[in-house]
Amino acid sequence: MSGWRKLLAENMPSMLAHEGHWDGIYRHQAANGTLIDEHQVVTHCEFPDSGEYAYIQHNDLIWSDGTTAKYEFGGVYRDGKVYWETDRFSGYGWDSEGLLLLRLDRKDAPGERYTEMIEIADDGQSRARIWQWFRDGVPYKRTLCDEKRVE
Repeated sequence: MSGWRKLLAENMPSMLAHEGHWDGIYRHQAANGTLIDEHQVVTHCEFPDSGEYAYIQHNDLIWSDGTTAKYEFGGVYRDGKVYWETDRFSGYGWDSEGLLLLRLDRKDAPGERYTEMIEIADDGQSRARIWQWFRDGVPYKRTLCDEKRVE
């Protein structure tokens, strides 16, 4: 192991456990718990050993009415964190004792940001993600993500 993968293994060891394909359901809820949106997400997390990005994520979103969306974005590693800079958001993620934590500011929705916590199950075959959304510093919704490893 060398390059990006070695740096991640040494500094963000939990990150590499998320490599592969995940299939899940995302549920967006208002602060009062009311369901706002629900859709399927197929996520592919990859960790190239070299190149511009240390981490690349591919998302396919699928709604029950047939609507779809695709996103791909890369993150760079530096100073113990992975940093993202996309047209939709910017921010960073770090490893904290087996949890991945993210802080992302929305570029496509000024004044909005979210924090995310990702925990992989002990058997490595499922994971839970929770997003806490803030608008102008006030929490206004949450996203609950339940995913299973498919590859």
